[in-house]
Amino acid sequence: MFVGLLQFELFIPHSACLKDKRRVVRSVRDRLHREHLVAVAEIEALERQRTCVMGLAFVSNSASHVARTLDAIERKLDRLPEARLVGASRDIIRGDQPPVGRSIEPVEELWDERDRRDSTGDDRHAEDAA
Repeated sequence: MFVGLLQFELFIPHSACLKDKRRVVRSVRDRLHREHLVAVAEIEALERQRTCVMGLAFVSNSASHVARTLDAIERKLDRLPEARLVGASRDIIRGDQPPVGRSIEPVEELWDERDRRDSTGDDRHAEDAA
């Protein structure tokens, strides 16, 4: 598994108020999600009228597919009529290895043996009969 991350900043020159900015942000977010099946959110500069910083995540089984998709998204952002791409940074993380400097701690199981038996319903009837 590979996770592509893209953080980008847009300048929205014709935004007269936060409502104008949010309209552009929503449009960009929805378009990227619809056309590339990525998760997108505004992550910084929420109250700044003409600047928006957004983050984007994309998961695939191929690093080259992630790279091509991020390239296409950056080209699309660079051609936006309502905003100007100020800058972007990207990272591709291999999902089967922990990030450098971090270790994966064992995860506690969500279900114990009793929960598993209870979910089938078989043991419930046996307990009721006893």
